[in-house]
Amino acid sequence: MTAEQRGIKLNGLLVIDKPLGWTSMDAVRKVRGAAGGKVKGPKKLKVGHAGTLDPLATGVLVICIGKATQLVAQVMRQGKVYEATVDLSAFTATDDAEMEREEVEVAQPPSLEQIDAALAKQTGLIQQVPPNFSAVHVNGQRAYKAARKGEMLKLRARQVRVDSIERLAYDWPRLELRIACGKGTYIRSIARDLGKLLGTGGHLTALKRTAVGDYTIDRAFPVDDLANGLTQDDLLPMPEE
Repeated sequence: MTAEQRGIKLNGLLVIDKPLGWTSMDAVRKVRGAAGGKVKGPKKLKVGHAGTLDPLATGVLVICIGKATQLVAQVMRQGKVYEATVDLSAFTATDDAEMEREEVEVAQPPSLEQIDAALAKQTGLIQQVPPNFSAVHVNGQRAYKAARKGEMLKLRARQVRVDSIERLAYDWPRLELRIACGKGTYIRSIARDLGKLLGTGGHLTALKRTAVGDYTIDRAFPVDDLANGLTQDDLLPMPEE
């Protein structure tokens, strides 16, 4: 029996490990269904996510349910941690593996010292241009919608905060990083700009978000268990404002 059928209104947060291929809204719809879907007749249960993950990204997605949807902005302001894999041999139009590779000839792969110097330039308060395929609004248009029609909008650089970038492994052209950053930072842009700094290519081939503030991957609710429905005991309490 669902929470709706029992007349229970769920309120709280659910951390999931978003699978590859799901959009963030796919996750919201699945959680809404598991939580009962509707309350008071045709009125949908309020469910929202606190920070989009691309379909090709996996990891921590914080879902806010019921009264907790009022805290979406508060959760989104928290710092985030990602594990990213960058391919330095090519660019792509989407800055990830979704579109065709644009190969870059590299006479000599960059050294560890060169990579670390380039990473340092992308740490701190930096100016970052979002990807052409992103949800940024320009004159009322979403950049990705225009880009899919072949119209590349002029996106302005904006200040973002990158707290740290740790090099985990390097085996040309594969570079693995752990990145801690603030709201609005595009990891795809870091991959692209890293390639530009190094004179190589640069695009993401894998991305996993491991934390949003205190909401870490080890606290994730198993997505396969959504088929069994949700109860209040499955949810994390709402944080204090």
